[in-house]
Amino acid sequence: MQLIVTTFAAAHLPAVAELEQLCFSDPWSADALAEELNNPCAHFLTALDGDTVVGYLGCHHVADEGFIANVAVHPSHRRQGVARALVAAAIEQGCGLSRLTLEVRASNAAAIALYESLGFVKDGVRPRFYAHPAEDACIYSYYYSDQR
Repeated sequence: MQLIVTTFAAAHLPAVAELEQLCFSDPWSADALAEELNNPCAHFLTALDGDTVVGYLGCHHVADEGFIANVAVHPSHRRQGVARALVAAAIEQGCGLSRLTLEVRASNAAAIALYESLGFVKDGVRPRFYAHPAEDACIYSYYYSDQR
């Protein structure tokens, strides 16, 4: 696999919408994803294996904070470093941010291990945040400085 992480573009939209359907119980619609292409607060990345979209990450920035809304990897490309490359790129491209946050299902041990290995720390829990099925969300943050 030759993985390239690049900026989300209109050409990626059908594949990213398909990833949403494959990966999430409450997926974003293609229209909602299309709106992010022109959102000045959005920073979405796609992971490509050749010309094939194999993953994506959606992030929003407000003032000096960023929030990772979604990380999705095609089931056939999981455990191959795609999510790590996407999250690492989001961290690297977070110039000027003081913090980057995300929420993850409490049962998603693989994702939690990935985030912790990249320097995210657990800041709290949102009880019953997720539906389908109902589950707590763990709040993780990456701090760009040692000040918290």
